[in-house]
Amino acid sequence: MSASEGASEGAGRAGAGAGAGAELALEARGVVKVYGENRVLDGVDLVVRRGEIVSLIGRSGGGKSTLLKCLIGATRPTAGRIFVLGREVTGASEAEINEVRRTFGVLFQSGALFNSMTVGENLALPLRRHTRLDEPTIQILVRLKLELVGLRGAEDLVPAELSGGMKKRVGLARALALEPRLVFFDEPHAGLDPVSNGMIDKLIVDLTRKLGITSVVVTHELPSALRISDRVVMLDHGRIVADAPPARLSEIGDPLVCQFVTGSAEGPVSFHRSDKDYAEDVLEVAEKYTQRRKFLGRG
Repeated sequence: MSASEGASEGAGRAGAGAGAGAELALEARGVVKVYGENRVLDGVDLVVRRGEIVSLIGRSGGGKSTLLKCLIGATRPTAGRIFVLGREVTGASEAEINEVRRTFGVLFQSGALFNSMTVGENLALPLRRHTRLDEPTIQILVRLKLELVGLRGAEDLVPAELSGGMKKRVGLARALALEPRLVFFDEPHAGLDPVSNGMIDKLIVDLTRKLGITSVVVTHELPSALRISDRVVMLDHGRIVADAPPARLSEIGDPLVCQFVTGSAEGPVSFHRSDKDYAEDVLEVAEKYTQRRKFLGRG
């Protein structure tokens, strides 16, 4: 299977059977993002069906984080259209985007907990700001959300007392506070040991299935992506180069995809970043230094 076939297969399968757009949790059409002369996203087309777990993978600088920022409304695309749970967010006002944000949750890479607040206060914050629930109900919900991630009883701890894995789980509990239908995970495995990685993987799968939510996971942890995902989408240079179920990702014949999946040092992704010949580069530097010394009268 070629890279183009792999990229179109996943998109086609996500669209096939989905029928009306109401069955899509997320859709990006021709999304472009340009910073100065740097085209970070170059016409990204992505669909995610409701109930799916879709992982976005790719080397650093490939466009994953920028795409995530566009999807959650943290930055606006230069061109293209984005739909979240059937509502278009491109061109929407800040008030309209904020309204859409209440329908999805985000687990940030660091957990993004407020260090001055206890675990319970961190979870209660979105409930106090965005609902009219009374305090007893909020406290019950805080314990329910912590139970979902296996941390009921940690309400009075502060973030400094938590391990990295516990911070991620508290962050996930907070992301679920407003009963979202869609959850974005930004590098949920970063800085975690293998056991904590496994716990996060299990939580993503269990909560997606039990709560009926849709999960979009941005990660560098390929084993986890292959283990938990319904589809794995790979970005490189701002374009989708693969979109397939985990079992079929290795069948895509593109050398870049193969190198990423196998973790090989040999392939299109070179260890050396410069395309200039090494000897030529060194001689050029030496020549510049010689000319400088002559100009300063030291040669």
